[in-house]
Amino acid sequence: MKTTLQRLTEGYTFRGNIFTALVQQLLLVLMLLSLCRIGFFLFNINFFPRMTFGHFTRLMWGGVRFDIVALLYFNILYIFLSIIPFDWRFHKGYRLVLRWLFYITNGSMLAINVCDFIYYKFTLRRTTADVFRQFRNEANIDVLWIRFLIDYWYALAFWILLMVVLVLVYRRITVSGPQLKSRLSYYLFTISAIPLTAILVWAGIRGGFRHSTRPITLSNAGEYVKDPKDINIVLNTPFSILRTIGKTNMEEATYYTAEEVEKIYSPLHRPADSLEFRPDNVVVIVLESFSKEFFGAVNRDGYTPFLDSLIRHSLTYEYSFANGRKSIDGLPSVISSIPSLGIPYFLSPYSGNKINSLPSLLKQKRYHTSFFHGAPNGSMGFEAFMNMAGSDHYFGMSEYNNDDDFDGVWGIWDDKFLDFYADKLNSFPQPFMSSFFSVSSHHPFAIPDEYAGKFNGGPLVIHKCIEYTDYSLRKFFQKASSMPWFNNTLFVITADHTSSEIEFPEGRTDWGFYSVPIIFYKPDNSLAGKRKEILQQIDIMPTVLGYLNFDSPYVAFGRDASGPGEKPFALNYKDNVYQYFEGDYLLQFDGAAAVAFYNFKTDRFLKKNIISGNRSLAAPMEERLKGIIQQYNNRIIHDNLTTGKEQGL
Repeated sequence: MKTTLQRLTEGYTFRGNIFTALVQQLLLVLMLLSLCRIGFFLFNINFFPRMTFGHFTRLMWGGVRFDIVALLYFNILYIFLSIIPFDWRFHKGYRLVLRWLFYITNGSMLAINVCDFIYYKFTLRRTTADVFRQFRNEANIDVLWIRFLIDYWYALAFWILLMVVLVLVYRRITVSGPQLKSRLSYYLFTISAIPLTAILVWAGIRGGFRHSTRPITLSNAGEYVKDPKDINIVLNTPFSILRTIGKTNMEEATYYTAEEVEKIYSPLHRPADSLEFRPDNVVVIVLESFSKEFFGAVNRDGYTPFLDSLIRHSLTYEYSFANGRKSIDGLPSVISSIPSLGIPYFLSPYSGNKINSLPSLLKQKRYHTSFFHGAPNGSMGFEAFMNMAGSDHYFGMSEYNNDDDFDGVWGIWDDKFLDFYADKLNSFPQPFMSSFFSVSSHHPFAIPDEYAGKFNGGPLVIHKCIEYTDYSLRKFFQKASSMPWFNNTLFVITADHTSSEIEFPEGRTDWGFYSVPIIFYKPDNSLAGKRKEILQQIDIMPTVLGYLNFDSPYVAFGRDASGPGEKPFALNYKDNVYQYFEGDYLLQFDGAAAVAFYNFKTDRFLKKNIISGNRSLAAPMEERLKGIIQQYNNRIIHDNLTTGKEQGL
């Protein structure tokens, strides 16, 4: 039986010479890339709540520039093999080879695009070349792909539909043989067409003919948008990957002189040495994808009854933020006070730099240091990073040594691995500094069979996982509370980033995307209360060190929230724009100028950009943000993230 598309195209044959056919084939791909852009928007429509038809049309038109670049890169071999001036390019066997080359290259390009229909929900940006480094350590990448295809079958179906269109329409485009009467004229025409084609391809890849035109890159998408997040509609994923290959180096920032920037902002902390050091144990628990909206304090149908009860005896903050959107952003922020401002730090060429961290600094005080992650060893590159951060002992799935408790995708179930964690902590000499990274509250959002029916869940598939991990934490604290080290331990509980599963519209705002819990708990109730101020992940390290009365200088981009006089702030990087929170306001800065300014406390959906009438309020925030960017870029580039160089060591 003939398909609907076959019936629609029956009788329509696009016949022409080799060049006419080539143009028709490339226009076909361009059309499919535009359909991908529509699909990307529809799959993620909740992330673009204020989109209008007129603005979307402009984004679609702007996206054509980036689609042309991607299709030319992917089809450059096909173009070359199509126009070479030999008669055998018309032979049936040669045309068959070209046909399959066209299917494979363009099918791959479309698949890359469709993958971001789903992955965007996790990262909130088009995938770039660092994705290859991000997943290179995943031993179970094949399992992850299979789960991805099963759970997101509708994206796979969309790609299959695109491929059906690609194949059926391509087969309708037929190529005529040489049309010129003179063989000499034929060869002169085809040979002269080669440089013309090359010039057109060159101009298409660069984005124009003008000598001054630089090859278009991700930032050029900003020409078409009003809201920075709309850049992700203009771009396509193949373009984003191609344009970021080998572009992971940072550039030095020169907003101020070296002397000026030190006065504006310095990450060098010089604690007072007059207080006696407090040798408490430190346990940092990082929960996978635990948005703040899952908590009872924010959501009356909260899914964290145990953590809600713990919060009543803990120190928390009204506005607490993550510094990134991925796990590889969260760990350096929490452990080493290094935010992710564009390129994830430990995917960058600078990941071998000397850094300060809670393990490395507390080892100066003879702390035992360890890191626990129930995934296969090496997953996410955490083992390498924690080794660089000075953690002496790594415990992963291999050390757990019981694959019966493997969830089949990510690692050991949280309740099993937390039980193992409590026992291992009990075996360590005190004082110790240990960190734990959970795995279960992650796609595909499964819980162990033994807990089937125990949790009520909610409207999102992740809610049962959140309840399960919360229950696992309850069991851990119950067990740990009877151990001799428990009362002498400072616990810090946070998330690596927010979840891709979002229930409330506030969670889809530029502040909601980063709203995570940060909880400081001491069993003697010496830390309690809720402060109505800003805190961020990079504040955790200096705050813990301040609590312990750590007395040596160190580098940290966050602040000691327990100390006096340090102005609360938070920062993150989204859609090629820096975000800076201070007081009641959120400033968005594109690297050259402030582009938006909101009162995020009263304008919770960020509907009113008040930058034009509040330059005097925004200016000091922009100045400080520039100082942070300059210190961040330049210290990372020059391997100056520890105090050794300042001290001449």
